[in-house]
Amino acid sequence: MPILNRAAELQGEVTEWRRHIHERPELLFAVENTAAFVAEKLKEFGVDEIVTGIGRTGVVGLIRGKGEGARTIGLRADMDALPLTEITGKPWASKTAGKMHACGHDGHTAMLLGAAKYLAETRNFNGNVAVIFQPAEEGGGGGNLMVQDGMMERFGIQEVYGMHNLPGLPVGQFAIRKGAIMAATDEFTITIKGRGGHAAQPHGTIDPIAIGAQVVGNLQMIASRNVDPLRSVVVSVTKFNAGFAHNVIPNDATIAGTVRTLDDGVRTLAETRLKQIVNSLVAAHGAEAEIVFHRNYPVTSNHAAETGHAIQIATDIAGAANVNPDIDPMMGGEDFSYMLNARPGAFIFIGNGDTAGLHNPAYDFNDEAISHGISYWVRLAEQRLGA
Repeated sequence: MPILNRAAELQGEVTEWRRHIHERPELLFAVENTAAFVAEKLKEFGVDEIVTGIGRTGVVGLIRGKGEGARTIGLRADMDALPLTEITGKPWASKTAGKMHACGHDGHTAMLLGAAKYLAETRNFNGNVAVIFQPAEEGGGGGNLMVQDGMMERFGIQEVYGMHNLPGLPVGQFAIRKGAIMAATDEFTITIKGRGGHAAQPHGTIDPIAIGAQVVGNLQMIASRNVDPLRSVVVSVTKFNAGFAHNVIPNDATIAGTVRTLDDGVRTLAETRLKQIVNSLVAAHGAEAEIVFHRNYPVTSNHAAETGHAIQIATDIAGAANVNPDIDPMMGGEDFSYMLNARPGAFIFIGNGDTAGLHNPAYDFNDEAISHGISYWVRLAEQRLGA
């Protein structure tokens, strides 16, 4: 079964919506204009119930099917942009300096709006479809706030599905896997407190920079010597701040970074070892350490049965040759993980073609993917709710 004829017909209109959103990027929870645009479109489509302000600025629309049924599935898109300056030069490029849709959330929102229009027109399903438009995926945990606001219970959502574009995967193709598909994204900040002094008299100091350099190197022992080589972990130091003059050894140094893991056992081990390594090294040199370890987004883990449904739908649309059912996990994070922790579901990638990578100032969502995404959402809703 190829893409839906109606989805192809909607391509031009949805592309206009996508480019409208792209020109007007908003960050984190401050997506008021995007959320208002979404709510306005849902009202135009005749969506039965539209609720705003979930997870601060999220929007949920409920579409009731023709047939009787109590089941409700949720389809989720993210709305927020990134703090980057766009360099695409496209006619629809960002009109706001320092903000751009560099991750394709404009495309995700537009595709789900297109699916909502189709489903509101046809209602060829039993039960209900909840279309979920989420703020603050890019570091704000908007998905978590929507769950905490009782979204699943309020709308009776029993299964939930997400989709993200993937540069490098050809347009018209899909990729997914059962289990962990994206990583937990923990963050750490280490403050090493030594004793400063004259750079020509280091023996009279406790040098936090020299100690910090050892910490940076030894943190890599977590991946190379503490974790099973067949299980994934990334420990990346991304900040090292210390000192203010050529001839002064400072009192302290600050190191920060991220830990990425694909299961909770490795996640706990990495946190434990990081603290042990830092405290031991620092103490050995007579300094002190203050460690803040923040557990951020959890592992995004697809449920087996729901992943099977997603694979079948993607195969119906694109053909088996265009669906990778066992893509390698990615060490990036995704706050759809909170929704998957609350309800069974699956997260799938849709091809964006040969474009710049995500979070790149040269990136743009590929509008040719729109009809494929709409078709996936519609067929998934109809199949899961007994069209």
